[in-house]
Amino acid sequence: MDDSNVAKRYVRKEMLSILDYEDIVVTEGSNGKEACVACHAYKVDLLMLDLTMPEMTGYEVLQHLKEHGMAIKAIVLSADIQPGVEEMVKASGAIGYLKKPFNRQQMIKVLKENGFHVKN
Repeated sequence: MDDSNVAKRYVRKEMLSILDYEDIVVTEGSNGKEACVACHAYKVDLLMLDLTMPEMTGYEVLQHLKEHGMAIKAIVLSADIQPGVEEMVKASGAIGYLKKPFNRQQMIKVLKENGFHVKN
């Protein structure tokens, strides 16, 4: 989920080229509330999440997932490079934190470490 259409297109394209699944369904949203609604409405295997979004921040979305017992794997993609952000994101329940635009090899590493199948 990201409020930038350019970022959403980039992430979609890259993830479809990285993940090795035939039946990938991508749902997009522009704010944190839409992310929460999607997580309740669909079986979400992976959530790509920005920190700075309208309605609810990425931190608030991660907190919402935790409060509702939703064990959804989330990777935060953010331009926020302040010290300690990665630690805060992971403490909030995310499986990874990558700076925008993300490095493809770093994304593959996070995905593999968390049980996702990636293309060779």
